[in-house]
Amino acid sequence: MMTQSSSSQFWLTRPFGERATQIFLGVLFAALLLVTVLHLAVPQGHPLHVNAYTVNLFGKYLSYALLAVAVDLVWGYLGILSLGHGAFFAIGGYAMGMYLMRQIGDRGTYGDPILPDFMVFLSWDSLPWYWLGFDMAWFAFAMVLLAPGLLALVFGFLAFRSRVTGVYLSIITQALTFALMLAFFRNEMGFGGNNGLTDFRELLGFNLRTNDTRLGLFIATGVALALGYILCRAIVTSKLGRVCVATRDAEARTRFIGYRVERFQLFVFVVSAMLAGLAGALYVPQVGIINPSEFSPIFSIEIVLWVALGGRATLYGAVIGAILVNYAKTIFTGVMPDAWLFALGAMFVLVTVFLPKGVAGLLLHLKRRKKPVTPPKEATA
Repeated sequence: MMTQSSSSQFWLTRPFGERATQIFLGVLFAALLLVTVLHLAVPQGHPLHVNAYTVNLFGKYLSYALLAVAVDLVWGYLGILSLGHGAFFAIGGYAMGMYLMRQIGDRGTYGDPILPDFMVFLSWDSLPWYWLGFDMAWFAFAMVLLAPGLLALVFGFLAFRSRVTGVYLSIITQALTFALMLAFFRNEMGFGGNNGLTDFRELLGFNLRTNDTRLGLFIATGVALALGYILCRAIVTSKLGRVCVATRDAEARTRFIGYRVERFQLFVFVVSAMLAGLAGALYVPQVGIINPSEFSPIFSIEIVLWVALGGRATLYGAVIGAILVNYAKTIFTGVMPDAWLFALGAMFVLVTVFLPKGVAGLLLHLKRRKKPVTPPKEATA
């Protein structure tokens, strides 16, 4: 008889036996190693040298990839088209930004050891209660997960309990992120208003402006992406994942056979929100700023486009889509900044028409074509 501990361990280690997971992790860690070697071992000026700016840019792509995996978990396997995951991403980013602002101390422009510069400028006389504790790393890192998770728990409990589904749920999630964007734009909220939080100096004692710290953040983001991917694969390959897929395909029938669908939806939704918050926390120290624009509904829609272009319900397709689209955005905004939205729309239309299952679907199709077809054996007399 299998014990509870061994059963739990088997559930968590199941993804390592999948060929697709092995390839994904191999490619990811090979990319991390390659970038590290080209940054440290290859001298500057060499064509193969990867400079600090590029390392920082790759770290940003990886944080977006983790966010895309979180969206694919709820959309691809649960059927919930969330247009508000940018809110969870931004809340995790703000939690990290609050910690980084507290680390500045008296080195700010106004030299106040407690209040951030924007609070001194706005004539605040004391630190708001919700800023307390963010001078401690363990508290801030916990809030990176707990703050978006708690918001998802409350929102999901009310929505799933009321059996709000389909396009109505998508509209409500979009309204949530829009409302938060308007709230965070207000100076009296205590989050920096439209300027947000910036001028970060150090993280855990490491100078954020040094190349070594940037490389460390890049590697940490890659490791977080790997762990997030493994967690999501463990969920979707378990009994929980099978119930989620059944809910996605036939929610009423799943309810009829006795499953409390709203509990499964709520659990997966909260896990997805926490992963999105972690992605936001890794994004902020690499970009150097967090402001209310991250709550923009347009950004949440872009995340869905990443997943659709990469391939829904594959997880690795979400990673591919996030990296490809953001790399294309970097190129287009540098060459033709006004044409980026048109290029994004064209990419989405072309993939929808010619690759309805995304890039991951194309790779799977090519794999099947290469696989030799064995002829059936002739029946013997």
